[in-house]
Amino acid sequence: MSTVLEGVPQTRHSGSRDDGSHETIIRRTHGWRFLDLRELWAYRELIYFLTWRDVKVRYKQTVIGVAWAVLQPLAMMVVFTLLFGRLAKIPSGGVPYPLFVLAALLPWQLFSRSISESANSLVTNQQLVTRVYFPRICVPLTTTLAATVDFAIAAGLLGILMLVYRIAPTPAIVWLPAFVLLLLITALGVGFWLSALNIEYRDVMYTVPFLNQLWFFLTPVVYPDGLIPAQWRVLYGLNPMTGVVDGFRWALLGVGEGPSRMLAMSVLVAVFLFISGIIWFRKSERTFVDAIGSGGR
Repeated sequence: MSTVLEGVPQTRHSGSRDDGSHETIIRRTHGWRFLDLRELWAYRELIYFLTWRDVKVRYKQTVIGVAWAVLQPLAMMVVFTLLFGRLAKIPSGGVPYPLFVLAALLPWQLFSRSISESANSLVTNQQLVTRVYFPRICVPLTTTLAATVDFAIAAGLLGILMLVYRIAPTPAIVWLPAFVLLLLITALGVGFWLSALNIEYRDVMYTVPFLNQLWFFLTPVVYPDGLIPAQWRVLYGLNPMTGVVDGFRWALLGVGEGPSRMLAMSVLVAVFLFISGIIWFRKSERTFVDAIGSGGR
């Protein structure tokens, strides 16, 4: 078997030689290319390995392990309930404030962790990126997949709290998978942008915590979107996490108005971030190896 590398590795072509040996040629691509789903499927075992590695590393040498996935949103729920539910008397649409805020905290924490770890994922995995060929987009993808594990575990806490407060899911819960998909599209889109930008401009990793905090307060996690004046609601929907958070509350608790112009705007922005993030990532990955070696700009 022999392998021929031509330029920056982007695509693989395999075949048999005349002498019966196997040859793999990895060529540099030219022009515009979108996401290659067949290639991602071919590397599904690598995606699984990297995702499972991120999950294990996150809780390695911890006393309570994955229980942190429950304790973190639980602690934040308690603090926000005391500050905003009891002291500030923020309205919660007729449902208990702990449920109101937890239904928003779960998708927000998945998004927050995803973009925080995606931004530096390529730099963290630079030895793998610079030495072995594989679709580079797998790296930020696996950070989001790893975050969904915490999300799934913490969802059990929300189920228990709904039982405690004797609140049953509304028929609108059939829409919940659509809002989970919207959440993942948003997280992946922002993650693709930040991870590619961080390769060239290492300032990105320092701005992400500030971006996270600012985005949190621009998203109706601790307050209802009803506090936003009607003339600003469509503009407020430019934040795709607004549609995600409102969608989760509406599907699970019946709070909010459900599908609306604001939600439509959030969906459009999320799809734009996802598609443009893939395009930018695919365009930039040709220079990843050189940029990592030079330490960015």
